[in-house]
Amino acid sequence: MNTKTDRLVRTLRLRHLELLVALSETPTMRGAAARLHLSQPAISKMLGEIEGCFGARLFERSHQGIVANALGTSAAFRARAVLNELARATEDVDAMQSGATAVLRVGAPSVTATIPAAIARLRARMPGAAVQLREGRVHELIHQLLKRELDCVFGAITPELISSDMIPLLEPVVLLKDELCVLASVSRPAGTGRRLQWVDLQSAQWVVPPRETLVRQAFMAAFLNSGATPPVPVIEAMSSVTIGAVLRQDPSLLCAVRLEHAVDEVARGGVRRLQVLPRVVLPSFGLFFRRDGMERPAILTAFADAIRRVGGNGNRRCQPTKTTVSEPGARAVRNPLAG
Repeated sequence: MNTKTDRLVRTLRLRHLELLVALSETPTMRGAAARLHLSQPAISKMLGEIEGCFGARLFERSHQGIVANALGTSAAFRARAVLNELARATEDVDAMQSGATAVLRVGAPSVTATIPAAIARLRARMPGAAVQLREGRVHELIHQLLKRELDCVFGAITPELISSDMIPLLEPVVLLKDELCVLASVSRPAGTGRRLQWVDLQSAQWVVPPRETLVRQAFMAAFLNSGATPPVPVIEAMSSVTIGAVLRQDPSLLCAVRLEHAVDEVARGGVRRLQVLPRVVLPSFGLFFRRDGMERPAILTAFADAIRRVGGNGNRRCQPTKTTVSEPGARAVRNPLAG
């Protein structure tokens, strides 16, 4: 521990860390004072102590209020992480006093076949493990991981994530390949003849997610790469519950989803995956830890191993039905799978 860090440890209290966070989130000293139930003179004194320990100005003062500079933003981020770690420690102790042997906090998308299977495998290996699953968008979950609100995040390695400044702070420990899948109701008649190409499905009625999603962009690229104009969907939906429901109730529909979603829907029944060529690769899924150099608890290592095994033993695979069209040699077929 260097001299400056030693001084921080000896001088600063948790209340100082709370003030750093409050000032980074509140535009005025008065607001921070009210939030921490302290007087403004006490706030000013504490801020002076903080900046004295760091040996740098962390906040810029003006008549309009107070704003964290780059140094202050960084210090507040670390302070927030420390406070979150303390909160997690309290939760862990409470959980263990109630009978849990370890606690795992996982971030993941709302639709995933891998995570439920991995959790089941983890609890078979560690029956006393308690798992808290937080669902959301991968970018938001990664922020929570870095703030130490989560222990790991499972999600797609999107271009947004790759181009962000968070990548150097993350360690991917498991990578699983992903691809675009086409789903249909099991009630939808199958044709006979040659295998389906994307262009054969140009006139089908599609359920797809919105334009800004990776799945929709890959869907459009699949047709464009085949020399066909991408179909206009008859239903555009983001909710996996909605997509699955309409697909089961209307056999005329086809749906484009990623593999994680496809495996989940097929497992629920009433839906099958069609084999459409050529395959369209999507960004891989990964399990991310913080790259902080700290020794990981056994439950994190065990969970990573569970995901690795789920991804490698076929639980995550969704074998496509070799559906074909009946008009041999036809390049574009009107409703090729319709009854």
